[in-house]
Amino acid sequence: MTSLSNARPGSRDRALVAPTATVEDGARVGPGAQVWDQTVVRSGAQVGDGTILGRGVYVGPGVRIGERCKVQNQALVYEPAVLGNGVFIGPAVVLTNDTYPRAVTTDGRRKGAEDWEPVGVTIEEGASVGARAVCVAPVRIGRWASVGAGSVVTRDVPDHALVVGSPARRIGWVGRSGVPLVSDNRDRWICPVTGEVYVEAAGRLEEAR
Repeated sequence: MTSLSNARPGSRDRALVAPTATVEDGARVGPGAQVWDQTVVRSGAQVGDGTILGRGVYVGPGVRIGERCKVQNQALVYEPAVLGNGVFIGPAVVLTNDTYPRAVTTDGRRKGAEDWEPVGVTIEEGASVGARAVCVAPVRIGRWASVGAGSVVTRDVPDHALVVGSPARRIGWVGRSGVPLVSDNRDRWICPVTGEVYVEAAGRLEEAR
């Protein structure tokens, strides 16, 4: 693996950027972040403190990525996507930004930036999107939700939901650990790792108070 530039042993006050990566002027990459080989971070994008962008990642102009995220190799994060803190994006994930994609206008002219309005994918705190999943904008993936590998997300995903398939459908619930929750009765769900208790109501899950 190619070493990162600007590295200092024990340093956490600067981003580490591989020599083959491209971080355009006007992009912000926070302290402690890592940007690996052949990754492109476009102007206006924001990458939070401590976030890791793997090899060959694309981050579009104006994308906002929170702190302590992991974006794995070859993921494509198109503007105006917003990722909260602690989000995991698996290898080759695609976050789209065009509801009705066309290369040309109705009169045959090649489309430019002025011919369409990008729409984004929003991924809330702690959520995970598995390898090669596609999120079709505009959609929201809720806090601590998990999207299975290879899934195609075409509608909003509730907090803590576990969704799989094409189109993705909920098959269970997950806690902060990412492990599927276990039901102890009709409305209560337990995390087998942390012991946290959740309550289901009206198709939503919330931590018990």
